[in-house]
Amino acid sequence: MKNIGWLVSAVVFGDIFLEDVKKYREANLAKKGMKGIFPLWNQDTTELAHIFIELGFKAIITCVDAKVIGKRFVGRVFDAQFISELPSTVDPCGENGEFHSFVYDGPIFLERVLYTIGEVILRDNRFYYCDLIPL
Repeated sequence: MKNIGWLVSAVVFGDIFLEDVKKYREANLAKKGMKGIFPLWNQDTTELAHIFIELGFKAIITCVDAKVIGKRFVGRVFDAQFISELPSTVDPCGENGEFHSFVYDGPIFLERVLYTIGEVILRDNRFYYCDLIPL
């Protein structure tokens, strides 16, 4: 396989405010002469979450930190109802690792990623994961 690494000069990240993560990414990219682009940096996460939904993106919650939010949140669609039920201490974009999601549809997708929800598993006695099985 031909090395095409020289063609990539920058990588875009969706990080919003975790400075240590940003520095880690920038340091590793710099080793390869690349730069990180952070278009959402320091944006209001409540506003971003609602804009994401209003633009027509669709996501499902694939992992939750059980020490922060309950099992009932895993496997749910990321929508206004989901956001409204989050405890006030939880970032609506999950920026502190409270939850992780998978975006399966939206205005930039050529087609929706089809899946079915599989088993929900507790790992490390802390994180609930929801399997997504491709269709």
